[in-house]
Amino acid sequence: MMEPPSGQPASVSFATRSSRIFQTWLDRTVPYLVARWGFTAVFYSLYFVRVFILKGWYIITYALAIYHLNLFIAFLSPKVDPSIYADDSEDEEGPKLPTSTNEEFRPFIRRLPEFKFWYNGTRGIAVAFVLTFFAVFNVPVFWPILVMYFFVLFGVTMKRQIKHMIKYRYLPFTTGKTKYKGKDDTGKDCSPEEEKLSPPDNFDDTTTLV
Repeated sequence: MMEPPSGQPASVSFATRSSRIFQTWLDRTVPYLVARWGFTAVFYSLYFVRVFILKGWYIITYALAIYHLNLFIAFLSPKVDPSIYADDSEDEEGPKLPTSTNEEFRPFIRRLPEFKFWYNGTRGIAVAFVLTFFAVFNVPVFWPILVMYFFVLFGVTMKRQIKHMIKYRYLPFTTGKTKYKGKDDTGKDCSPEEEKLSPPDNFDDTTTLV
């Protein structure tokens, strides 16, 4: 058995190794976007089924919904807020978003990347799921009020976010560079001499030359 370095407790060494192993396995899930979000959707469904059966822990559910709303807004927001540079002069340079198709292609950089959005959201569900096992967090409350307040808050927040997108003319998605279609390739190789001798496309064979 490998002994921990001198001066370092065994518990710290074990925690470090466990953290590295967990991070390694977590990094391997990055390419599997659909599988990750599918797992989160199933996990979320199980949580709501548990809350529905127990008929309690509505405060925890409301806090979880607000947390996910904040993550979603951060996911839709650019990393650099364009309003910071809105009043700058033209001589000052700053990381701005492209406002037309003629500008240089710059991908949309999110304030919260997709993987962190998924990881933090799934971790929030796990924490809320664990809290449902403790009666101390089951605060009695009239849950329709929480549902109504959440939808009002969601509507106001999304309206403000959409206005921000329209004002600074950006979309929270990167569709890729503009592709231009050239002439169709016939698969025939022509030498430079043949290209010079070949008639133009609009040449009419029936034309009489005088």
